[in-house]
Amino acid sequence: MRNKKVVVLGGGTGMSTLLKGLKLFPLDITAVVSVSDDGKSTGRLRAEFNTIAVGDIRRVITSLSETEPLIEKLMNYRFQTTSDLNGHAVGNLVLTALANITGNMSDGIESLSKVFNLKGKVLPLTEDNATLSAIMEDGSEIIGEHNITESNKSIKKVFYKDDVKTNPLVLKEVENADLILLSMGSLYTSVIPNLLNADMRRAIRKSDAKIMYVCNMMTQPGETDNYTVSDHIKALNNYLGKRKVDVVVVNDGKISDSIIEKYKVAEQKDKVEFDKEKIKKMKVQIIHNNYVDISEGVIRHQVDKLALDIYSYLFKQ
Repeated sequence: MRNKKVVVLGGGTGMSTLLKGLKLFPLDITAVVSVSDDGKSTGRLRAEFNTIAVGDIRRVITSLSETEPLIEKLMNYRFQTTSDLNGHAVGNLVLTALANITGNMSDGIESLSKVFNLKGKVLPLTEDNATLSAIMEDGSEIIGEHNITESNKSIKKVFYKDDVKTNPLVLKEVENADLILLSMGSLYTSVIPNLLNADMRRAIRKSDAKIMYVCNMMTQPGETDNYTVSDHIKALNNYLGKRKVDVVVVNDGKISDSIIEKYKVAEQKDKVEFDKEKIKKMKVQIIHNNYVDISEGVIRHQVDKLALDIYSYLFKQ
């Protein structure tokens, strides 16, 4: 019997965290990475080489890798120097070089995947140099993902500044998926950018796969202030077109008041309210468990438990 095919849409640390858990199970994983990040090392490489964002691709590759831990440290190593190398991650430079050598990022990733023995496939959402833009609640327009993130204004809608063509390899994977999994992470700047193109929405509509969303545990300033779980689902449904979220995975574990207060003061983040009755009225199936993992004061999902619940759901279908 073939392994179930899971296509994960996302970007950033949320997606890489989720993949660390999923790779523990016999699944056919395809990670589709939004590539509109334009800050730090990634932004400099985009400007210099007119390439797509590589930072999140690097994180996803290291998450799915089965190589020695030293390789992960190498890929994530950032130079600290007074030269132009300062701040660049080794993995970002490697991916940029491979894209130039092979002619595109998808082929560059595939060649690196063989070296790193990945437990899955990694694809960029697009090969185009995509610029994310947003209309804010106050009517202003902000161009560039890092500018959107840093503005702390509430987002009304996001879109691409120029036409962006979805990677045909991505569309094929989505159409043949058994599960389309929307990752936790920055809702408007990591997850929703995967849903902005009409060709992606058509592929999702053609797919027989259920759409599952792993909801964030904490809100994000400017993106999801005061959002409940149902608010996250509504936002995704607004961009999904005719298809809607079928299943949501929610943390029901307690987070201590001291940790919540720390996040509120230091990062202006609050715990996402689990409004179960509203979700039920939306006819969305709920998977809930205690996923809280707190290490050195940082809240994360327990990836093994999270991945087990996703894997169990797949085999009940």
